[in-house]
Amino acid sequence: MKRALGVSVYPDHSEIEKDKAYLKKASECGFSRIFMSMLEVTQGKEVVKEKFKSLISYAKSLGYETILDVAPTIFDELQISYDDLTFFYEMGADGIRLDVGFDGNKEARLTFNPFDLAIELNMSNDVAYLDTILTYEANVPFLYGCHNFYPQEGTALPYDFFERCSVRFKKHGIRTAAFINSQAGKIGPWDVNDGLPTLEMHRHLPVDIQTKHLFATGLIDDVIIGNAYASDEELELLGSLNRYQLELTVEFTKEASDVEKIITLKEQHFRRGDITDQVVRSTEVRKKYNDDANPAHDNTKEFQIGDIVIGNDAFGKYKNELQIVLQPHSDDRKNKVGQITEEELLLLDFVKPWTKFRFKEK
Repeated sequence: MKRALGVSVYPDHSEIEKDKAYLKKASECGFSRIFMSMLEVTQGKEVVKEKFKSLISYAKSLGYETILDVAPTIFDELQISYDDLTFFYEMGADGIRLDVGFDGNKEARLTFNPFDLAIELNMSNDVAYLDTILTYEANVPFLYGCHNFYPQEGTALPYDFFERCSVRFKKHGIRTAAFINSQAGKIGPWDVNDGLPTLEMHRHLPVDIQTKHLFATGLIDDVIIGNAYASDEELELLGSLNRYQLELTVEFTKEASDVEKIITLKEQHFRRGDITDQVVRSTEVRKKYNDDANPAHDNTKEFQIGDIVIGNDAFGKYKNELQIVLQPHSDDRKNKVGQITEEELLLLDFVKPWTKFRFKEK
């Protein structure tokens, strides 16, 4: 399934012209979906309709898919019914996210709405909710899953729970989404905004690390910035990110040679299928660079987790093999050429047998 980047906007807490400027910038950076909150609407039905319709129409002109976040209170406030989604269709929405669930049968029926609106489910519960809906023969192509975000510090999901919840959706081929936290964004749905991530471990990390992590899990198709507004620098950083292959950021040692930098940065790497606990081995490069000399340097100290090492001239047939250190060890036949940035060490857990990966220089 193709992967997408998304942003969130909160029309009841922002100015429409600022929202439009934000959407335009994000679109230029390759963003293509919008989470638009309707949880806070307090104005009348027609006022709400026109305001959201204007913004959604502009978003459509930029190629966005817009999912509206709704709750039962909104239906009461606007005097509309789950059995008739005309209101959302007339606003131009591509789908609605159900903040709370029903009995499974109702959700299944909603996926057959005459407007082909997607019905997005809350993924952040480790229960058989999706299975119940599928039992009622839902229209699966119009069924999405999206995790919650958590405005209060310390309340977002732990990774193991997130993984269990996500697997429930991914195993059925459901399109999935989760939120990351902009370190610049100040706008959210509520009066508490300590950031809006799905995973607590992400709350204070740079946006690119959060995004790399979610994509690396293989469980999330769409990554959405939960709070508004992300900075231009954050949008541009995510826009340049490789969504389909893990790219690890390397800081080179002063003594790293030109050939070592070329091996690291210019080649397609993959982990051997017959793995070892001590290192990630990228072995094809040693064949290509077999004739290139590689004198010893930075080879006498104990290598640490995240170090990138390359076999030197003393390593025989293993000369110029690239490895990522997973366990501390010493071997003077290897040169330390750099190290993965500390914040990205968590990504090493996702370099599995045959995983393809690349490097970029910090």
